[in-house]
Amino acid sequence: MTASSAPVAAPKLALDRSRHAAPQVFEQLRARIVSMELAPGTVLVRSELAEAFGLSQTPIRDALMKLGEEGLVQIFAQHATVVSRIDLGAARQAHVLRLALELEIVERLAGGEADAALEARLAGALAQQRALLQHQDAHGLMPDAVYAEFIEADRSFHQAMYAALDLDALWTLVRRQSGHIDRLRRLHLPEAGKAASVLRQHEAVAEAIARRDPAAARAALRDHLSGTLGRIDEMRRLYPESVTG
Repeated sequence: MTASSAPVAAPKLALDRSRHAAPQVFEQLRARIVSMELAPGTVLVRSELAEAFGLSQTPIRDALMKLGEEGLVQIFAQHATVVSRIDLGAARQAHVLRLALELEIVERLAGGEADAALEARLAGALAQQRALLQHQDAHGLMPDAVYAEFIEADRSFHQAMYAALDLDALWTLVRRQSGHIDRLRRLHLPEAGKAASVLRQHEAVAEAIARRDPAAARAALRDHLSGTLGRIDEMRRLYPESVTG
């Protein structure tokens, strides 16, 4: 992997001084890595990060070690850390975990009693994604900032289903295991028509749950989660500098 040093921008959000610093640094750096703002191969220098966040190097080190545990960075000597390439093996494992959990979740939701609060949350996420699609150009593409909002609405849609069954701890587990597959999806999303396809798949899941049809909910969910991994060979060919495995 060819590493490329890049200046570390100041944090997008001010640190909350009432909270421990390391988890906040971790959250901010992780978000920038998963969004591909910090691309694979980017060198993160501990001293530069400390200056950018206005902290000592200790919380920076702790945050980087946690990112290393998720496989999102590789830590080397001399205080340098490199954003890792997308590991397709890790992405496949995260996909299996998420698919197994969410197939069970949508079956329970569709097979149980109607949940007005859940349906409202799903509808809200869908409405947000529809509104964001209005920013598409003639080729079905959107600005990067709009893609970021679209992805956040996607997460809200899925998180609502976990929350409806009081499975918030499982959502946290899935999020922490999904760094590689989330980056792969971030590469895949800016293709013409991809965002509109994601919206249609979300709508199919929500509609199946609303009409109490577990089989249809499972089929729609499987279709939704399998798109990116079905194109691994193409992703490897298109992004050889970012993908490994």
